Amino acid sequence: MLAATIDAQFDQRLKELAEWLKIPSISALPQHRDDVYKAGEWARAYLENMGFAHTAFVETEGLPVVYAEHCPYPDKPTLLFYGHVDVQPADPLELWQSPPFEATIRDGKLFARGANDDKGQCMVWMGALQALKAVHGEFPVNIKVVLESEEEIGGHSIETYVKAHADMLKCDAVVVCDTSMFSPEHPSICTSLRGIVYNEVIVRGGKTDMHSGMYGGVAPNPLHALALLIARLKGEDGKINIPELMAAVPEVTADEVAFWDADPVNFEASLLDEMATTQLYGENGHSAYARTGLRPTLEVHGIVGGFMGEGSKTVIPAEAKAKMSLRLPPGMAPQPALEAFKNAVAAHMPHGYAVEIKNLGMGAGMMTDWNNPMMLTARKAMGSVYGKEPVPMRMGGSVPVCAVFDAVLKVPVLLLGFGLPDDDLHAPNEKYSLDQLKKGMNTLALFMDELGR
Repeated sequence: MLAATIDAQFDQRLKELAEWLKIPSISALPQHRDDVYKAGEWARAYLENMGFAHTAFVETEGLPVVYAEHCPYPDKPTLLFYGHVDVQPADPLELWQSPPFEATIRDGKLFARGANDDKGQCMVWMGALQALKAVHGEFPVNIKVVLESEEEIGGHSIETYVKAHADMLKCDAVVVCDTSMFSPEHPSICTSLRGIVYNEVIVRGGKTDMHSGMYGGVAPNPLHALALLIARLKGEDGKINIPELMAAVPEVTADEVAFWDADPVNFEASLLDEMATTQLYGENGHSAYARTGLRPTLEVHGIVGGFMGEGSKTVIPAEAKAKMSLRLPPGMAPQPALEAFKNAVAAHMPHGYAVEIKNLGMGAGMMTDWNNPMMLTARKAMGSVYGKEPVPMRMGGSVPVCAVFDAVLKVPVLLLGFGLPDDDLHAPNEKYSLDQLKKGMNTLALFMDELGR
């Protein structure tokens, strides 16, 4: 009955999604601030029309939050759905095959900015709720919704909002449809996210730039020192020489390791193809799955110093800078990681140089138990829809709000996303598989139906 209802309603859901996608709610661009508000109001009105008992458009110190709840059952579970109404800029516009804010269907996929991230993924649970309401006359469990408007620009207000409204947001699980799975043939549920620490390292030598003919051979060169520091922090074998990070890597299940070893989705080959390189780099002795989703990384994003203009200038720079990030093992807090990085820099910095570390931002990762009751119910629902038991998936990126929910609400955070690796998030021609959209609706409808029994 649920599957048939979702099929019958699907065209209507697509029309509604196209209407939402038409709003260019680009939070990064001030000229689209009104559109961000408009997209939030669209969502609030949609939830109100769906039958939510309470909806609110909440101002924050930044862009607004939409909150809704419908909690008529004192003896049934409460789910909190999280999503975001803002999207990335559409540039470069000339690379789009169809207008970015006009939903277009080609080859069974919906193309538009926000088709996946995150309006399309929000429509997964919205569509599931619509079908449940049509079949049962009511939602089977208590539902709360939080939609933020700043996810694409760092989510500065949501942490404050969640902490200030922890009692109001009490629930039995948080559901986040803002992730992907390996493939339709290998359904998966994300179980962890890595944290991040982003730093600028500034190395200083002499008091001013110096002529290499006069001082070369005796002068300190911060560029040389910075290169040595980086090489000492991360060896040629890919190992990161920060013991605290390496010690924080969590254990994984035998089933997960077996999946990595078998590599049925050709993950390593896909990475080579996506990067257009001939080999994978990084820490020896560990699979690409572990290196991209579980183990720590240290990456250098840029180095500046000295002279890089046209022509030649034989200068020894007084200062050199590098921007570096650490991706943290799931479960490691960012502040201890920052302190460990500072200690490692002090230990490996060549003598005779002054070094300054500026932290430019950090966020915590998180882990969800693969066998907690909520996860088991979600796994059962996904397995029923896809005809195959899902496997755990580790995501190497950071979604800081998930760590906030984890720390503040202290309930399982279920990362039930239905995107695919080639959906081109943040790029031209962002898309979402219609089959995945429908399967997602079916999965979440079964999940909630089972919880409500």
